[in-house]
Amino acid sequence: MKNFLSLIVGIIVGGALMYYFGSKDDIKEMAQEIRPNGLISPAEAKVLDQAYTIKHNIINDSLFKKSTNGGDNRSSWFALEDVEGYIQFAKKEAGTLGYTLDGLRVYLGSYPNSKGETGLTTVFFIPTGKQNVSDGSMFTLPQGGGSDIPGGSGLNRGSSGQPPSNNYPQ
Repeated sequence: MKNFLSLIVGIIVGGALMYYFGSKDDIKEMAQEIRPNGLISPAEAKVLDQAYTIKHNIINDSLFKKSTNGGDNRSSWFALEDVEGYIQFAKKEAGTLGYTLDGLRVYLGSYPNSKGETGLTTVFFIPTGKQNVSDGSMFTLPQGGGSDIPGGSGLNRGSSGQPPSNNYPQ
């Protein structure tokens, strides 16, 4: 009976140890799998934002009059649902246009001046990809991101910051 009890306790302790150590490895692996390239820390984001502020102020102060609605845009916000929907749409549209979507390029833009108001800065996404062609080669060399897809629809009209001129973080 004593041996049987030791066996049961050993199985329980062994199972608990396997669960504890196994789940930590699974969590670490999962965290590594979903960590995209190019992540930056909040401190790095602040450095980028501060460096951009210098350029933004030089351009904004010397070339344009102040807008009446709180200054030029410093950021754009897109709903997660809109971005996910756009990615799905862009994949399908790229296929229809004979391309394979491989990324999104972000462009800075500006709305045209209208009714005496200076057009505000915006950002928009354009799909990038590679044309679906067979080059007859058995070997493919890895390349960087693709070119803008001709005729591909972009995504714009995110919401501006509150107020538009606010820096990172908001």
